[in-house]
Amino acid sequence: MSPREVGPMLTWSQKQKNSSAYSKESWEKARSTEESRREDSRKSLTKSMSAATHCRCFSNPTHTQPSLLVFSGGTAFNGVVEELKNITTRVAHVLPVSDDGGSTAEIVRVLGGPAVGDIRSRCLRLSDESTPEALAVRRLLGHRLPLHPQQAKSEWYNIVEGEHSLWKGVSKPYRETIRAFLSYFQNEILRRPNESFCFSNGSIGNFFFAGARVFFQSLDAAIFLFSRVSDIPSESQVLPVISTNDRLTLGCELGDGTVIRGQNEISHPTNGSMEPVKKERSAVPALPSRIKRVFYMSSEGSNLLHEVFPTANSAVLDQLNAVDCIIYAMGSLFTSICPSLVLLGIGEIISSRSCPKVLLLNGLEDRETSGFSASCFVTAITDALNRAYGDPQKSLKNSPSQYINTILVPEDGEIPLDIQCLASQGIFDVITVHSICDPKVGIIFDPKSLIQAIADLLGRLV
Repeated sequence: MSPREVGPMLTWSQKQKNSSAYSKESWEKARSTEESRREDSRKSLTKSMSAATHCRCFSNPTHTQPSLLVFSGGTAFNGVVEELKNITTRVAHVLPVSDDGGSTAEIVRVLGGPAVGDIRSRCLRLSDESTPEALAVRRLLGHRLPLHPQQAKSEWYNIVEGEHSLWKGVSKPYRETIRAFLSYFQNEILRRPNESFCFSNGSIGNFFFAGARVFFQSLDAAIFLFSRVSDIPSESQVLPVISTNDRLTLGCELGDGTVIRGQNEISHPTNGSMEPVKKERSAVPALPSRIKRVFYMSSEGSNLLHEVFPTANSAVLDQLNAVDCIIYAMGSLFTSICPSLVLLGIGEIISSRSCPKVLLLNGLEDRETSGFSASCFVTAITDALNRAYGDPQKSLKNSPSQYINTILVPEDGEIPLDIQCLASQGIFDVITVHSICDPKVGIIFDPKSLIQAIADLLGRLV
């Protein structure tokens, strides 16, 4: 689908500018006709886009590249995505939809729906950089507005009107497509006069994503459109672990019975600030007790936030059944990885596979994993996949080695390697990988060395 096939559909906002020429009756009739036409277009495109997102499965034996499925969040694994392209583009990136920080939180507050920040972040990392126009599109969709609210609002209007310098290098078809959905996002905000939207530190990519999702009423269709506009490799997939249009909130229960609501409140409380999240350990207080489990909450259909049990995205289940290797990426264990593991069907499929199942161990502790050893990470992932603390009738009793058979460890990392405990869990393949010291977060995997280690693991399959 080319940009020309999408851009011209959003014409109602343009017609509103000339609405004074209509009588009230003619205006209402025109609006009704336009909305009916747009709804037909929306349904047709959504159907075709959703079908396209489900038809790609990594089981074609003619491919020479290995296929991977990676459970991750929107930050830590981004640093190795570019390097991963050197061994394969057949990667299904599975991400949660419960991020509630920054501009994502503001979009969800005003427009509702799932959080798209992590998905947008991964799509941008995968986007094409081979041409000047591709770089211009990536620069535009990766841009963040100023922190000062009035400056942010002024720059936003400049962008949505097509007058900002960020549009330089973006050809007319792409410009029309992107502007159409940014304009639709703006119109949706204006339709909610009781909600004052704050553009501070807002992500243009998030706004484009939100406009597409609301227009199509489909998260899958929005991802498909974003993937095409940013020219992601055709064999790479970015999959929400839950395909929904509802707002979902992540909750966690601590060992002492305390319940915390919201991903940010669990991992790095910000006191409502729109400023970029600081990941340094000193920036947040320690949890009063270890996390026992994570779960989903919703207020849809109810005045009170209550626990819900969403269904896993069928495309994720299909990929789990087909890929050559399953990876649990480094990052926030309980707010980035485990939310994708607690869903019905995920543990069942992973435990049935005989492929490499690889844990990429963090290089340092964070608020969620204070005092953890390597075996504690394994236990947390096992409990999540077994749904150990949920409905007993829906829980599993699988051993850790049915979910993880290899651990890659960053050299000089601060997570203790309790080898004997890992052996008691049935995990014997522990590989040390070269690391680097990031000035902001500390010890992390050296991207080249990590991807080479994964390539070596996949080489064992040949």
